[in-house]
Amino acid sequence: MMTKTSWSRFSSLALACLLVLSIAAVPASAVSVGDSTVTSDAEVSSEVTATVTLTELYQNPSLEEWTIEGDTELTDVTWTVIYYDQTGAKVNQESYDGQNFTGAGVVADDGTSEVEVRITGIVPRVGDYTYDPAPSFTVIALEQTREGGSTDEIDTWSATHYSEESREARNAIEDAETTVEAVNDQEAERRLQNAKEAYDGEEFDLATDLAGQAQERAEQTQRSNRRMQLALYGVGALVVIGLLVGGFLYWRSQQQGHDKLG
Repeated sequence: MMTKTSWSRFSSLALACLLVLSIAAVPASAVSVGDSTVTSDAEVSSEVTATVTLTELYQNPSLEEWTIEGDTELTDVTWTVIYYDQTGAKVNQESYDGQNFTGAGVVADDGTSEVEVRITGIVPRVGDYTYDPAPSFTVIALEQTREGGSTDEIDTWSATHYSEESREARNAIEDAETTVEAVNDQEAERRLQNAKEAYDGEEFDLATDLAGQAQERAEQTQRSNRRMQLALYGVGALVVIGLLVGGFLYWRSQQQGHDKLG
């Protein structure tokens, strides 16, 4: 039986555990992401613009002042950070250049209830081409920094990037994959795999050519399979007709036999 002292200790321990669990349940980043317009696919050297809106800036009541930080792999970058109050009126606006920035601060006493982060920059070159996974880069990454230096990630948005030649090769391989997967042809599969290896080696013209060969081979197999199927259907039809004719002739012979007996 649990004594009064033991029960008291048990209650204290239970309360301590609940406190730890409640603290752990608090989200690391007390910020919500509202609307966002971020490309998922972009050509190397093209200019892109991305916009992310942060809402519910003070979900943690004890955190009414913090700093927003941004990072990107775009080049020739311009950041624009706009702060709005609850009425939608602009409270403050900041501009920064470079691949990262640290804002002036998000402060509840200033009436800030929403922050819009806009970035414009040039899509970087691809360092290492791979067919799978497709090469990607960070368009925009945002963090929340508290007073004292602790930092939590808000969110990160990435996109795949490509050159005109690599996109043409990828499209050819994807088209071939769809056809090759529909048939059982080891030679077509081998050529498709060679196309992917050529892509990884940045031999995009060769990759496009091999993908075309794989697709052509698979299409030939499809046509051959269809002809074989039609031939089997024809044989089956002849068998059925033969059975029907044979059955009919047998029936006629039986009828004639009955007539002679009569």
